[in-house]
Amino acid sequence: MAKRIAIVEDDPDQRGNYVDAITKKGYDVTAYSSRAEALAGFDQELPDLAILDIILGDEVDAGFELCRDLLARAPSLPVIFLTERIAEIDKISGLRLGAWDYLPKPISLDYLAERISSLLRINEARLQSTAGSSSAKMVGDLSIDQEALLVSWKGQPINLSGTEFRMLAKLVRVPGHAVSYDTLMNATMQSLVTNNTINTHMRNIRKKFEMIDPDFDCIKSEYGFGYRWSVK
Repeated sequence: MAKRIAIVEDDPDQRGNYVDAITKKGYDVTAYSSRAEALAGFDQELPDLAILDIILGDEVDAGFELCRDLLARAPSLPVIFLTERIAEIDKISGLRLGAWDYLPKPISLDYLAERISSLLRINEARLQSTAGSSSAKMVGDLSIDQEALLVSWKGQPINLSGTEFRMLAKLVRVPGHAVSYDTLMNATMQSLVTNNTINTHMRNIRKKFEMIDPDFDCIKSEYGFGYRWSVK
């Protein structure tokens, strides 16, 4: 069965271009022009991946609100923001909400299709696998499976986005050794990446561990350089 992609975009020309390009890749695409229309559609059926503009009509933060709603219903759902709002504060807000990617307009339609395929592959692998698979590596109380893209801490699963997983994998590759901002930026596979963006991702990762273990303190900041995974 074809994966279901939802696109929420108020510009009819852009919306049509996205639908055509993604449909040609074999996906089942549903497009919405407003937050209200999208919410009504999500009440009927949730997509496998959602692409959200932020400004929809007169609602300047509609995409953010939709992201909150979607992730409240399906916390592991891949969400991509595709927007002309490229200020650092906007990107940080999107990442804090749990988006998997934040892409600027205009965008190559081929690149957009590839990002969709990549995120769906990551999510599919995570859904089909378990953290206890034989390929999992143990780093103290951390279990990380780079084939299944799964992480657990003290036996409890941690729901990381694809970007967060890749950054964590870089961090724990050599525990105790500092990993530079440049290396972490490459791990994100995103555009518009700055040190502040990396810091936001790291705060999000920490929070997810702390939800399971309030005493979690393995991610250390190396001021001006990057981060390291502390060996205890």
